Amino acid sequence: MTHRTLSRRTMLKSVSAATIGMPFLEEMLGSSASAAPPATVPVRAFNVFFGLGIPAPLQTEGFEGVMEPLKPLREKLLIMRGVDHVRCDEKGINAHYDGATAAFTAEPPDGEAKAGGGSIDQMIRLAHYPNGMPAGMVPTLVGGTFFRRSRVGRYVHSYNLDGTVAATMQERPRDVFERVFGTVVFAGDPKDVFRQRLQRSVLDTVVGQYKFYTGENSPLGATSKGRVAEHLERIREFEQRAYAMQRKVDGAPDLPPDSRLLHGGAADPGGEGIDITLEELTTEWRLMADLYALAIQTDRVRFGSLTFLAAGERIRLKGDYHYDGRQVFQFDDAAQHKKSGSGGCSHEWWHKFNEKNRNEQLRAHAHMKLNEVAYFLKQLDGANSVEANGRTILDNSLITISTESGDGRHNDVKRELSGVFHCIAGGGGRFKTGHILDVNAEGLDVYNTMLSGMGVPGKLGPKGREAVSIDAIRA
Repeated sequence: MTHRTLSRRTMLKSVSAATIGMPFLEEMLGSSASAAPPATVPVRAFNVFFGLGIPAPLQTEGFEGVMEPLKPLREKLLIMRGVDHVRCDEKGINAHYDGATAAFTAEPPDGEAKAGGGSIDQMIRLAHYPNGMPAGMVPTLVGGTFFRRSRVGRYVHSYNLDGTVAATMQERPRDVFERVFGTVVFAGDPKDVFRQRLQRSVLDTVVGQYKFYTGENSPLGATSKGRVAEHLERIREFEQRAYAMQRKVDGAPDLPPDSRLLHGGAADPGGEGIDITLEELTTEWRLMADLYALAIQTDRVRFGSLTFLAAGERIRLKGDYHYDGRQVFQFDDAAQHKKSGSGGCSHEWWHKFNEKNRNEQLRAHAHMKLNEVAYFLKQLDGANSVEANGRTILDNSLITISTESGDGRHNDVKRELSGVFHCIAGGGGRFKTGHILDVNAEGLDVYNTMLSGMGVPGKLGPKGREAVSIDAIRA
């Protein structure tokens, strides 16, 4: 019996990949008799940032402390302690700016809107795709759920080699969906085009192909037919969630509502912070994380960054926080601080950190943040993320997780910019995942070792600086 193969490229073109992408199917693998080349996966790199950091003393507790949410993924992570960004200190500003911009660049900021150089993801992108990304692909996707504004380095974490932002920040789930999956294109009057867009899904562009690949004449087997159908239904589900589409009885759609959270200047009124519930925060973030993961799963994007709460984030959080069947904490920042405005924000727990105290509120916030980071990572490690080599996207991609400081107090620059939490997920087996290492090294050397491991010939940092290879992190 002849094993029928189907080119992934052909399949993607047939089903409007530039709009929706497709999952990996068994028909895309050649049989052993056909001497097909070994299965390969694309090179990918993403930066995941969470605000305010984890004080270095708390990192020594491993998975028994605030890093507990990462424990289920521990075999796929390399956690690095003792990473130092002191060389990135700029006089007159603090780690909310310096440390946040140094995350993924290991360089001090260059003014208020630029980094001091390229970020890890963009260095890898240019090395492996010097002639640009495949047609129809989003070159770089930058997204996140955050509120604190002012300097760009607070929330953007993907930079071109000249320090300019690599892509426009997408902070609403519906904007991420539009950026990744595009819109249905119609000809004619703009008003009619807009009206038609509201009445149709992006999936309406592929109805014909969908029917063919799931019908009697399909070159796909029963299992793959099911995967195609499930895949398209997932995209429709995410589209509906992103737009919160509600159709009237007569079939006419309502205007998709905007995000339920504040964005833009309204999200950071005078830097005084906003009131928000844990449910509001995590509901929007998880939709953002789901959409970003879906973009990777459908091979619409291979590089970029995702932010969960900005550097120096100012929110007054309320709500019961549960993890693994137990209540971890009851957030009520303003009441617990007994202050309003910026003084009542979660931000202040970091400034009040003292290794001799319990730091109960800070611990709860840090634990919650890593739980939300872990939520995103788990989306890349399930059945929908298995690739041609039998491993998951989380295994195969370089995902670097970091933050802005190793100590939230501003009274000691060396302490604040030393011991910054860093974690690598995946990397295609190039790094020593399954370990917690005390690297005690400069971030610039750690990053350049990572780049070397990913086959990047260039280096970050000043020309002529003697590089130190941190071999302990290499597999």
